Amino acid sequence: MTQTILTGDRPTGSLHIGHYVGSLQNRVALQKEYDQYIMIADIQALTDNFKNPEKVRNNVMEVMLDYLACGLDKSTIFLQSQIPEIAELTMLYMNLVTVARLERNPTVKSEIQQKNFEGIPAGFLCYPVNQAADITIFLADKVPVGEDQLPMIEQTNEIVRKFNRIYKTDFLKECEAILSENKRLVGLDGKNKMSKSLGNTIFLKDSDEDIIRKVKMCYTDPNHVYVNDPGEVEGNVVFTYLDIFNDDKDENDSLKRRYRAGGLGDMMIKGRLSEVMIDFIRPLRERRNYYANNMDEVRRILKDGTEKARQKARENFAEVRRVVGLFY
Repeated sequence: MTQTILTGDRPTGSLHIGHYVGSLQNRVALQKEYDQYIMIADIQALTDNFKNPEKVRNNVMEVMLDYLACGLDKSTIFLQSQIPEIAELTMLYMNLVTVARLERNPTVKSEIQQKNFEGIPAGFLCYPVNQAADITIFLADKVPVGEDQLPMIEQTNEIVRKFNRIYKTDFLKECEAILSENKRLVGLDGKNKMSKSLGNTIFLKDSDEDIIRKVKMCYTDPNHVYVNDPGEVEGNVVFTYLDIFNDDKDENDSLKRRYRAGGLGDMMIKGRLSEVMIDFIRPLRERRNYYANNMDEVRRILKDGTEKARQKARENFAEVRRVVGLFY
């Protein structure tokens, strides 16, 4: 039987090249081998955007357009909020997890430090339980994640084992993490990962002009003041991006040699990177524009995917209800 994958994104803004490198290109390849479900996690996005639901709602279609622009047309894309079985399963799982265990989750601890909560919302603290429900309601075999998300997979499998032990079943199954071969893409500032909130991104929908303007902001070597100064390649964002997005590896090697030796200015290498990024993003932007001009088709794809996901979730949750004893 074809194995199932569950993955997704929170709709808090348009997707950028960091998303593409970290997950989207991998999903396009995986959808050819797996039954892939891609969740637009609008409920999860509200755990730290509950005061601004319009932000979440308005970005659902932005994420949809980015998905289709990248070629995710063989996957089942669905809205989390339209699958009530996920919420019901989350409630059942809440009985199997202690507050202390949630507070020890390294991913949650790290993200809490990044947020400016006046008090930690229970929904945010408990979102690993909701993620476990997302994964298991579809009996997912594999979940693509970055290394920082491995604690989430570990906690999901803990819940699965406890559920199966208590209710004397083997219906739920543990999932396996698929680690991306690419590390998280550093942002234009060279200090942080690429992030919408930090403003250090190149979006998949950016115009040629936007790309040129943003590439000029790229962090290079602060000691490379004059063209003839020898420059450092390591930690230089321009060369990091060229290594990823420029298929001409011989050219990349030549530019690095010249930069290290001195005689190659930052504006020249930024100009070359602009050309590379424009060539990379233009076909994505053109596909995105096609779908943006055919929103009825986009809404139909999302509606059909959500209906398919709801049917699978309904069938699986019926068995969960049976083993727990919630039938009358």
